Parts: sequence; C-alpha cells; structure tokens
Amino acid sequence: MPLSDRVLHPGLRRKIMSAEAAAALIPAGANVGTSGFTGAGYPKAVPQALAQRIKLLHADGEDFQIGLWTGASTAPELDGALAKVHGIEMRLPYQSDPAVRKQINNGQMQYTDIHLSHVAQFVWFGFLGHLDVAVIEVAGILPDGRLIPSSSVGNNKTWLDQADAIILEVNTSQNPALEGMHDIYYGTELPPYRIPIPLLQPGDRIGEPYLRCDPDKVIAVVHTDLPDRSNQFAPPDENSQAIAGHIIEFLQHEVKHGRLPKDLLPLQSGVGNIANAVLAGLNDGPFRNLTAFTEVLQDGMLDMLRSGTLAMASATALSLSDEATADFNANIGFYRDRIVLRSQEMSNHPELIRRLGLIAMNAMIEADIYGNVNSTHVMGSSMMNGIGGSGDFARNAYLSIFMTPSVAKGGSISCIVPMVSHVDHTEHDVQVIVTEQGLADLRGLSPTQRARLIVERCAHPDYRPALLDYMERAQRESLGQHTPHLLDDALGWHSGYLKTGSMMAA
Repeated sequence: MPLSDRVLHPGLRRKIMSAEAAAALIPAGANVGTSGFTGAGYPKAVPQALAQRIKLLHADGEDFQIGLWTGASTAPELDGALAKVHGIEMRLPYQSDPAVRKQINNGQMQYTDIHLSHVAQFVWFGFLGHLDVAVIEVAGILPDGRLIPSSSVGNNKTWLDQADAIILEVNTSQNPALEGMHDIYYGTELPPYRIPIPLLQPGDRIGEPYLRCDPDKVIAVVHTDLPDRSNQFAPPDENSQAIAGHIIEFLQHEVKHGRLPKDLLPLQSGVGNIANAVLAGLNDGPFRNLTAFTEVLQDGMLDMLRSGTLAMASATALSLSDEATADFNANIGFYRDRIVLRSQEMSNHPELIRRLGLIAMNAMIEADIYGNVNSTHVMGSSMMNGIGGSGDFARNAYLSIFMTPSVAKGGSISCIVPMVSHVDHTEHDVQVIVTEQGLADLRGLSPTQRARLIVERCAHPDYRPALLDYMERAQRESLGQHTPHLLDDALGWHSGYLKTGSMMAA
C-alpha cells in the first residue's frame, strides 16, 4: 500500500519529509516520548537519523543528548542506536537493550525505573518534567487527523496529548487491517475529578479505535516500511515444562476447592521463554474458554486463541516471532475479533487488575526464603531491564505467581537465597513461588512457615542443606524471631557460594 493511501489528511501530506529532516527538528536537551512497547510499534527511521546527527555533532565537539521516554523496551533501531552515540541522558521507564544497560550500569546514563501504570499519570501530574517532542509510529492517518495505531499502544495517547511537537512515522509494513483492533479510552481525568472506568470484562470496548491528534502540533510525517523486532522464543525445555506443570496442577487444585471458577480468571503473563512455556502448558491443559488481561501478547497466546483455549485477549502490544507475525497477518480478521489493544494506563491499571481478579504470572531473578522477590538487579546494584508492569499486577492480582529455574549459570548460583540482593516485590505481594523443583503456596503463612516451604519445595537439592542450615542458625542467633536473619551470612550468598555449604568470596 503506497504512503498516499495511508496519509489521508491533506495538511499532513504537506508535512511529509525525510527522517533526517525530521530528526533535525528535535532540539538538544529535549524530552522525547516515543511509541514502542516490548519491541512492537516503535519508530524506526527518525531515531536512527537522530543518532547519526548526534554522532556528527559529537565529532564536532557539540554536546547533544535527549531524555527518552517510551512505553517499555523498544529495539536496536531506537534504544540501541541512540545509546551507541551516547545520545540519551535519561531513560524511562523500561529497557532491555545491551548498550543501554551497559551505560546505565557504568553510570553514563540516568535511568528512572518506574511501574508502567504510573508513567502516563506521572506525566499528566507534572512529576517527570515537560514533554517536548513525541515520535510515534502509526499504521495510518485519517482525513480528520486521527491516527490508526500500530502494533502497540503503550503511552502514545499521553505523548500525543502532552508533547509540544509531534513527529509521525507512518509504517506501511504494518498491516492496515490493524484498524479496529484498538480501544483508546479518553475518560481519564486528573484527581479529584476521576470517574470509575466502565470496563467490566477483559474484552469490553470502552473507548475509540483511533488515537486523537491535533494536526497543528505535527511538525513532520515520515515514511517507514520496516518490520517490528522479531522476538524469538526457545522451545520449552525440561525446566520450563516442569514449572508449567506445577502451575497447572496448582490451578486445578484451586478450581477443585472452589477458589477459582472452572474457566479460571483473566490471565496475565510476563514475556519470555518460561512464560511462553507456561502458556503452551495451559494450551495443552484441561482449561477452556479462558481470557487474558495482560500487557503483551506473545506466541503462546496466539496458539491459545487458535485452539479456542483462549476466548479473547486484552493487551497493549504484540510481541511475536517471525512465524507468529506471519500467522497474525495472514489471519488478522480472526484475531481482530479476539484481541483488544489498549493504552498501557488501562492494560496495567491497578483498579482494573484488582476488580477483574487476575492470575498474574511473572518471572524473577531470585527470591529469598521469606518470599521477597528481586526481578531487576544482579548482585543488588547491576540493572537488568527494569520492573516493568510486574509490580502493577503482583500488588493487585487475585493470585500473584512468580517463577524461575531454581539455579542459574549452570547451577553455580541458587535462585533461592536467604535474602535477595534487591527487593522489587515484598513478601506481602508474593503469594506463590514456582521453580522446576516445585511450588510453594505462601498464602496465610508466617515468615518462618514460608521459609521452610520455599526451601523444601523450590530450592535446588544442591542448595537445600545450606539454606536449612542458615534458617536453623538464624533462629538460634537472630535478635528477633519473626523474620530471623544473619545479615553477614545472608549477604555472603551474593559474593559467591560453594555447593558444600561454605560461603566464599567469588
């Protein structure tokens, strides 16, 4: 489809220009809000042109950096390109690019890790400063200036509303049949004028299929014809299949005891190989007519929609492999009737998560014996990706499940430790911990009861004796007995650990 068929607003047609010309309109020091959520729907041409401009300016001795705000992680054409030329002064709210991560951990880039549900409202409240420019990928522009969203929505609604200037990337590689899949809710107001959000079921449509846009704020329209980043998922391995099996058995147990309906409650799933394996397990499991209210739709949920295991899914973005993308585009009519893409302030909204009663399943780096979870930091200070939306769901879900293999680095590191090196989700927000070893249901237990159950059910056998030894010594020697800890010993687990049970600096 030619660009002329995608840009139907006469005034905006006159603003079509090259990516280089558009990038030249972004000033140094600007806060730039871009589209993009987990490798979907991010601008692909303007950021690369801006990176090239920054590289030339830096070569001439000029200082040029921007603040980069997105929906979540993007891709090498955006985060990576700008990071490689040291063009990002501040990044928020979530990232997964290796170059960005390296600069954050080297202290070369400031990073604000923030719950995804907070981003839009914090911008509206003025907590994060002023948004100067929005760079948004869209699938098309209507005659009245409204925008057909792309493969993610993220924070686009807020960026378009709040930015002084807007650059639109019209991506003709995005399927035009995306039109009608989105639901953009404009009923949000600032306190004290907020009203209840009228969403009662995951599939409800309460807004509009288009993004509103003031044509007078648009300073450039750029043509792109590039696909989203491909997200490749490894086939389920023995560990991830075991984790999936434990979760399915647990859910069946909850149905049997009347704590869940037979078609469960809406599912939320994090992104990654383990999450995809759990979805595959659910697809082969006993449940039918399920629903999802989540951030991201990945391959496993498309499989569930095709099989009928999943009746419908609500999210803010697609995150698909090449094979799943081909299937999605070939059968987009089928999927459009079963998928709703929303703004992330809706997909991650705590009140909706609480009211709909979600089953939240998220990955973690490590958990401690009392149920505190670290999902962001290695060794307590080195950032991986960020908290993303896991906190939105964990704090408010009907069931909050965290999962990980019991060991990492070929077994040299235990993912169950006496004390996590960084706390993202406190023991108060974690109900279930799962590894390939087993599942610990922590509901209603005291700290010492949780500790024994986590070690017995979730810890790898190689590390179980040392963890039990730690617990016994802590109960003998700790000042308090509610949550017994020996701080020197607990922190030693993050410096290195020998399977014989002795602590040693790495």
